[in-house]
Amino acid sequence: MRKQPKTLKEIETVLKENKQILNEKFKVREIGVFGSYARGEESKKSDIDILVEFYEPVGWEFIDLKEYLESILGKEIDLVTRGALKPQLKAGILKEVVYA
Repeated sequence: MRKQPKTLKEIETVLKENKQILNEKFKVREIGVFGSYARGEESKKSDIDILVEFYEPVGWEFIDLKEYLESILGKEIDLVTRGALKPQLKAGILKEVVYA
């Protein structure tokens, strides 16, 4: 595992550095950070909440992507798609998400 990112900027940098792999191997169209890191309220125990959209439907690639992100970011990842967001939380999450 890589050194844990300390800031949203560091997470964005890692995601941008891996954009080609994310697009080609995992079919990622869009990826962004929301939650405590996006709000600047993270702690050492915080996981990284990531919103992802794919070019096409995926199966096992979703789990593979989660594991890949955890390996490059060095933290536990909570990975969700826009369609999986709870309706009562969706607007708030979409407002705070920071796309890489």
